Amino acid sequence: MTTREQILEAVLKNQPESMPLPDIGMFKGGHEDTVRKYIDIFKTIGGAAYLVDDLEVVKSMVAEQFDTTKRIATTLPEMQDIAELIAPAIDPHLYEDVELAIIRGHFSVAENGAVWLTEEVMGQRIIPYICQHLAVVLTAESIVPTLHEAYERIGLGDYGFGGFIGGPSKTADIEQALVLGAHGPLTMTVYIIR
Repeated sequence: MTTREQILEAVLKNQPESMPLPDIGMFKGGHEDTVRKYIDIFKTIGGAAYLVDDLEVVKSMVAEQFDTTKRIATTLPEMQDIAELIAPAIDPHLYEDVELAIIRGHFSVAENGAVWLTEEVMGQRIIPYICQHLAVVLTAESIVPTLHEAYERIGLGDYGFGGFIGGPSKTADIEQALVLGAHGPLTMTVYIIR
């Protein structure tokens, strides 16, 4: 047995007993309009959010808001007429020039504007981070009031990769000047289907 294996075995033998998680009921959201709250919060973090009727409205808004002469990729089969379908099995480097990525989000959080994405909806892990502009399609009923409720929803999840994305990429590390698109998309748009 190697030293590494001995250390890992010792760690496994010395685990504390499992304890029940604390009651977080007091952190649950109220009965406020979570869709309106989400839209307002998302705008304050630099994103754009729109309440729409269906995917046909999303298609027309994409044509108005983005340069459709550049490469648009999507994971939504319903959007294939305006964008190429992302293929999970090809080399992710081939997506380096995606101008706009349109993907479905699992759900979002009203209190901070974050959207929960897993590789299942990304098509390729790199897509929401390498594109110039990111658009996410959600349903209104998928918005949860608080992050506590979001983590309850994630639960033990059966996914290999996932994360919250909250608005366009930004940093203010350099001379405290806000820079958008520093390490991800320049813009993030959320289309919320009623």
